Amino acid sequence: MSPASFSIPALIDSDRLGAFQWRVLALCFLIALFDGFDTQAIAFTGPAILAAFNLPAGALAPILTAGVVGMTLGAMTLGMLGDRIGRRPTIMLSLAIFGLATLATAWAGDTDQILVLRFIAGIGMGGCTPVLLALAAEYGPARLRGAIMTGVLLGLPAGAMLGGLLAARMLPLIGWQGIFVVGGAVPLLMLALLAALLPESLYFRAARGDAQGQRYIGKILQKIVGRSLPAGARFTVPESAVARASVRALFAHGNARNTLAIWAIYLLNWVAWFMLLSWLPTVLKAAGLPAEQAPMGTVIVNAVFIVCAIPLSFFLPRLNSRRLLLVMFASGIAVALGLSFAGQNWALVFVLAGAAGFGIGGQQIALNYLIAGAYPTALRATATGWAIGMGRTGAIVGSAIGGSFLAWGGPQGFFLALALPLVGAALAVLCLRLRLRLQHPTAGAAAAAGH
Repeated sequence: MSPASFSIPALIDSDRLGAFQWRVLALCFLIALFDGFDTQAIAFTGPAILAAFNLPAGALAPILTAGVVGMTLGAMTLGMLGDRIGRRPTIMLSLAIFGLATLATAWAGDTDQILVLRFIAGIGMGGCTPVLLALAAEYGPARLRGAIMTGVLLGLPAGAMLGGLLAARMLPLIGWQGIFVVGGAVPLLMLALLAALLPESLYFRAARGDAQGQRYIGKILQKIVGRSLPAGARFTVPESAVARASVRALFAHGNARNTLAIWAIYLLNWVAWFMLLSWLPTVLKAAGLPAEQAPMGTVIVNAVFIVCAIPLSFFLPRLNSRRLLLVMFASGIAVALGLSFAGQNWALVFVLAGAAGFGIGGQQIALNYLIAGAYPTALRATATGWAIGMGRTGAIVGSAIGGSFLAWGGPQGFFLALALPLVGAALAVLCLRLRLRLQHPTAGAAAAAGH
């Protein structure tokens, strides 16, 4: 008699979210929290680093760019590694890479060393996100998967907020080096917790097909479903029935117009978003805000982003994403223009910085819903991957050019320049032709990953 066979996703979908799954998702959120902290650490400490080495604002651009380039490379390489050696060891490796590199930054003797270490840290930070996303998705029931993935990934802006608050309070006491000590030491300490509590991907163990993996899956699933499963049962995952779509198909059958428009939207929105996130503390200090208060701008931006992301993830499937994006870009342009003329009216500056969390950052949640309406189902995965690739290119550009605009026109010139990519992105939205569609339940979470 053949052993009983169970589908892993069917078992997980049949039950409510239990204590074991909450533990996994909490660990994933904590990892994302430290990832977000370390991603923005250079933005918080940038003004202090420039002062310590007596450098102009533009000297920060290569360091900021190196981190984003490292994140792009890490997402490509470590994401694939997760499929080969497992999600759990890849997450721990990523955490170790960015923890060690961030900790070593505290002892850097010059900005060249900081640049190299930020590149290495970026590899770990960029590689952590897609693997973390995959693990969180597997341990949640399908009906809650979009909300789970969005919630876990909100750890990124939450970590950025935490870093900004720490920098605002502690930078005068522990210096810029102390921020990197905290950002490096805490993730390294967490490795022991992950070694004891973080499980491996059940899909990964099932794909290997070995008896030891099957026993491991059975043990974990019994914790999830809260009941005994037959001894010797076999656990399976459904094979993908979706054929791989080609990039050429994105330009065939009338898709070219939408493809070019969406690539432009991603590219230009990420230029603006990373230009703002990377340079805001430095710009506020240049405008006259005391250095210890400058990180609060980033705290407010990320706080509003989180507040907007939670309801957006629930309501976006019911909204017209094209109209919503036009409203967001119009808001972002108004915010950028307002900041350029706000001067040292700090109350107004911080209100407008908060509004940027919706008008410049909120698009990160909405963009993948746009793809769902622009392409047939078979092309959406390929379209999303290439659009995010364009977005990452924009992130590199935005991190690199902010210092040039600050040096050219001061804070006012910086914020005026910030409006330009938003205008271009809004024009690209107007070029789109959308079709009726069913929204994918994880689209919002995938977009949140871009943050």
